[in-house]
Amino acid sequence: MRTRRRIVLLGATGSIGRQACDVIARFPDRFELVGAVAGRDAAGLAVVADRFAGPRTAVVAPDANATLPPGCASGIEAACDIAAMDADVVCVAITGAAALRPTLAALDAGRLVATATKEVLVMAGELVRARAASAGTRVIPIDSEHSAVWQCLRGEDVASVRRIVLTASGGPFLHRPIGTFSSITAEEALAHPTWRMGPKVTLDSATMLNKGLEIIEAHFLFDVPYSRIEVAIHPASVVHSYVEFQDGAVMAQLGEPDMRIPIALALGDGERLPEVGRTLELRGAAPLEFFDVDTQRFPAVGVARAAGEAGGLSPCVLNAANEVAVAAFLDGRCRYDEIIPIVSECVEHAPSGDQASLDDVLAADAWARERAGERLAPGATVA
Repeated sequence: MRTRRRIVLLGATGSIGRQACDVIARFPDRFELVGAVAGRDAAGLAVVADRFAGPRTAVVAPDANATLPPGCASGIEAACDIAAMDADVVCVAITGAAALRPTLAALDAGRLVATATKEVLVMAGELVRARAASAGTRVIPIDSEHSAVWQCLRGEDVASVRRIVLTASGGPFLHRPIGTFSSITAEEALAHPTWRMGPKVTLDSATMLNKGLEIIEAHFLFDVPYSRIEVAIHPASVVHSYVEFQDGAVMAQLGEPDMRIPIALALGDGERLPEVGRTLELRGAAPLEFFDVDTQRFPAVGVARAAGEAGGLSPCVLNAANEVAVAAFLDGRCRYDEIIPIVSECVEHAPSGDQASLDDVLAADAWARERAGERLAPGATVA
């Protein structure tokens, strides 16, 4: 008889978390939710707890007036405790840097980590890989692009890879005149043409900083040098990424833009489950067109690549500064065309050091947030 895989879900109330809950509920003979963590949404977590009857729960930073579900803990330490509990897979879907400590707790406990939070590997990829190796466990991807690469590389020798190509839809501003970027509103930036995601990820898709973060994430996930990781604009979002091999072969993963497919694959550690999503009908699919990235329109990709190649704490600074600038734009305190200059300025002045120490990573994160905040202060000049 098949043993159900015990799942801990970090970020249970967000876009990925809700879809992960749908997958778990759809395959009760394969999965059991044993722990769930939310960032702030205590009410949403109560719904998850009722739906699955029994998971340990925690809210990292509940809203001031929130009523916690019965038995629910609060705070980052409680989240780390749940991340380290006895489970087969810890699914990480907490947005941003807040996911770092729970991810490390899961790895230290020897848990298989399936992550949709690219920021963890960006800010502390060296540390994450070291912790996973020390505990004898692995990190596998949920992001559609990295899941595609993971699928293409199964059974392959990474040394035979000529290049990895991460695809990007181009977001809502692929054809908008660059001269109008200063007037872009949050509503416009959040209207992604293909995917339905949380606001931070959606905004990163508009600037294409997300693709830069994914370059860094791919470097750490697949141990491939930056020189062999590229990005191509693919508006149809049918090919989620592809891999070129040294013998001339190209392998691509195609599918409908449905995150439940990579979520189910990661929760099952590579097992394919029946009818998770719709099958892509290639005969009626959009043309498979690919274009180079316009560096004037999307300078974020180059900024992120430079941070990754610089190494050390630069990727951590990149991530933190972007989180601050994105939040400021969504709150109306920053123009759209100011986001990447703020991030770039912080990266240029990143403190020296490496990612071997959690204290150093957290200090660099705090430094970048403070510096980005200074650039956003009234009267400050954005380069």
